Amino acid sequence: MDSNSNGIYREFIKRPLDFVLSLAAIIILSFVLLIVAFLVRSRLGSPILFKQQRPGLNEKIFTMYKFRTMTDEKDEHGNLLPDSVRLTKFGKFLRSTSLDELPELFNILKGDMSIIGPRPLLVQYLPLYNELQKCRHEVRPGLSGLAQVNGRNTISWEEKFELDVQYVKNVTFFNDLKLIFLTIKKVFAREGINAGTSATIEPFVGNKKERINI
Repeated sequence: MDSNSNGIYREFIKRPLDFVLSLAAIIILSFVLLIVAFLVRSRLGSPILFKQQRPGLNEKIFTMYKFRTMTDEKDEHGNLLPDSVRLTKFGKFLRSTSLDELPELFNILKGDMSIIGPRPLLVQYLPLYNELQKCRHEVRPGLSGLAQVNGRNTISWEEKFELDVQYVKNVTFFNDLKLIFLTIKKVFAREGINAGTSATIEPFVGNKKERINI
């Protein structure tokens, strides 16, 4: 899906740039990372980090890191309570400010993720993608992406995947730079955090159509 115009950036520049920018961000935001870690530990307990397996480049599974935003409250049968109950006011603040995403900078540093790319989703979604949607794994997943600046959790899964594939077809330096600035704007505006019907986002259960037309 490469073209002559974006192939060099995509193959030889994007990854080194991700490394440099993520390292710089970790250094600059180190105090913020420590403060958030302390607050998570004092308000939500251990562990501080939420770790989950996600598919990355070429569907290779990696462990994604985020700051924890939910409690471990369980019912009398030992089952976790619904997300809406376990998501505390403090957890909502972390999500609305995207502070919970900061540990993903270490995923970028390691090479699991990129600053810009399709968001890494759940492993169990892999068999549910159609052939076009699978293209989202031709690039590293991102801390932010085209779908995140165009509605994030408030748009449908089909719309998200259309935007993901659109991004994969147009990986350029200027597109990434634009998306970084749009992401910063969205973070300060705190837009698109939650879906309208749930504390987080409704799970993907498969496609309504056989193909996505772009």
